Amino acid sequence: MSDLENIIRARGIVKRFDTLEVLRGVDVEIASGEVVSIVGPSGAGKTTLLQILGTLDRPDSGSVLISGTNVLELRGKELARFRNRNIGFVFQFHQLLPEFTTAENVAIPALIGGEKRNEAMRRANELLSFMGLADRLQHKPAQLSGGERQRVAVARALINNPKVVLADEPSGSLDSQNKRELHELFFKLREQMGQTFVIVTHDETLAAQCDRVLRMRDGIMESDSENPQNIQ
Repeated sequence: MSDLENIIRARGIVKRFDTLEVLRGVDVEIASGEVVSIVGPSGAGKTTLLQILGTLDRPDSGSVLISGTNVLELRGKELARFRNRNIGFVFQFHQLLPEFTTAENVAIPALIGGEKRNEAMRRANELLSFMGLADRLQHKPAQLSGGERQRVAVARALINNPKVVLADEPSGSLDSQNKRELHELFFKLREQMGQTFVIVTHDETLAAQCDRVLRMRDGIMESDSENPQNIQ
């Protein structure tokens, strides 16, 4: 598969913190429209890898291409602009701003990217309605359930039509029902929008639903296995 057919192509990723080598030559390829999980024990390097793929951190060595762009050559505002336009993020604890409404929270990345407010809010309302939150547009995060807050976070990740959404333990703080609904949402978004997801998770049920499961241990990629029945 060529670089242009991959959303993400990372090679030989090494990351050290002082003398601790957290990632030891990791290779990753993610194709458009895939839903891929990264699993492994705590300390395996999963979140560090996700942060590097998301351009939030830099490796000590290796290469990272996103849609054919060598992101390690980007700096400052240029890197921030690329990240804003191409990568969406979903975190375990949603990271919504409490003083803003749900619609405003979703619109923020679009506004940062230079979108006009009217268009950003229209797109935010559209996404929230798709998420089943049409009656929550003016609510503040404190007025939402945990599952609703995480759906808002997913809508925020999608507002700029990113090439890929990176999710770090997105259902880790949810109860069983909300966890199941969030997982179903990821695959609905892939089916209806062609969205690509890379998901760090300890949830083996979610991992088993994904197209591929990348298993990490001690800073290396231990295995890369397909779930053929899940591939679209």
